[in-house]
Amino acid sequence: MSAEKGHINPAFNDEHETNITYSNVRKKDFGMEMKGKHEISKDDYEPYKNRNVEHPTTNWETFFHLMKGSLGTGILAMANAFNDAGYVVGCIGTIIIGVLCTYCIHQLISAEYELCKRKRVPSLTYVGVTEAALLEGPKCLKRFSRQSVYVVNIFLVIYQLGTCCVYVVFVASNIKRITDLHTEEETDVRLIMLFLLLPLIFLNWIRNLKFLAPFSTFANFVTLVSFGLILYFIFEKPFTLEDKHAFASIKSFPLFFGTVLFALEAIGVILPLENEMKTPKAFASKFGVLNQAMIIIIVLYVGMGLFGYLRFGTDVLGSITLNLPTNDIKAQLVQGMLAFAIFISHGLACYVAIDIIWNNYLSHKVTSSKRFWEYITRTLLVFVTFLLAVAIPNLELFISLFGALCLSALGLAFPALIETCVYWNTTHGFQKAIMITKNTIIIILSLVGLLSGTFTSLKEIIHTFF
Repeated sequence: MSAEKGHINPAFNDEHETNITYSNVRKKDFGMEMKGKHEISKDDYEPYKNRNVEHPTTNWETFFHLMKGSLGTGILAMANAFNDAGYVVGCIGTIIIGVLCTYCIHQLISAEYELCKRKRVPSLTYVGVTEAALLEGPKCLKRFSRQSVYVVNIFLVIYQLGTCCVYVVFVASNIKRITDLHTEEETDVRLIMLFLLLPLIFLNWIRNLKFLAPFSTFANFVTLVSFGLILYFIFEKPFTLEDKHAFASIKSFPLFFGTVLFALEAIGVILPLENEMKTPKAFASKFGVLNQAMIIIIVLYVGMGLFGYLRFGTDVLGSITLNLPTNDIKAQLVQGMLAFAIFISHGLACYVAIDIIWNNYLSHKVTSSKRFWEYITRTLLVFVTFLLAVAIPNLELFISLFGALCLSALGLAFPALIETCVYWNTTHGFQKAIMITKNTIIIILSLVGLLSGTFTSLKEIIHTFF
């Protein structure tokens, strides 16, 4: 898992792959297998016992991976999110969205387990779960199973590249705060991005994540120290409710929704984390790793959003680090350390987009000089994130846009659709009606959030920069 949002799939490496996409096994009938004269049903197959994980993680390791993956640029934007919602709506809204996200993660985990039993495979990727689920669902959806692979991958790539754009803007903005103190004129943030371009390209030329591991570990330590210093600045003086609004305009709520989704969701790594565990049953149990981590994460996000907003009010910026006192050496230290940590995270986040685009769609089409064209692909993807960041150097709007656009689908709508399809033929009567009604409500809410959040973010971007 990466230092930010945990976007790195532990199975994405050159030596080991535990996840299985459904396309690789769909031609075989795994639902009922003949062994001699006896039929073996799905109930006789236990996916957890058939997982061959080279280095399985303990419950505590998985817990810390999930915590680490949820603490990054998203939590630093929560004070700005509360400014868009108001401190009352912000607290209630963050809790509701957090609970909904957690519930949808449980839907995804449950669906994967059921599909693994039916298909007799040890584990599935997010893409594999989606494809297999649609084949189990209503006839009208089965025809879209193949297309679902592309849809999910497109959302994942857009989200990962969008996250990289957020990182570029974040790093450049924080470096600008430091350089402006030591130069007579303000430095254009786009110029700083230009200086970052070549190091970012070299960083993303690293093909093996093992070489990034020491830097990532140090970045995680730096992030924790930085958060401690940020809390020091937040609680340095008494709070006041003066000039703080409890309820903001409804027009800005979609920005709040997108930002909170971006901050809270780690949907891309949920299955990889669970698939890599030594005791995967402990992940989604009532008092398991997922619920324990999400409770703490939600509390941390509400706390950072509430107290950060109460400290800086309507002057709060896209990242709370940009509100720290400019002349304080501790503030400069925080900005510099987090700039370094998130710079490293760019290589980790972009790795997922590279893996999907190169390994899934391009590598098999290249017959010669594969290594050369892989580096070209890596360079072009970094350049895309750079161009987007240069065109729209606004941290809060980027976060809200990609949170609403991608995570409404990946974190809410798709898990609800997947659960409906998986249990479409095995659930009946009132129970089925409840399931369909509940998941329809989730899908509608996610679509409203996707459309309103994306529209509002794009409208603000156009208004601000064009």
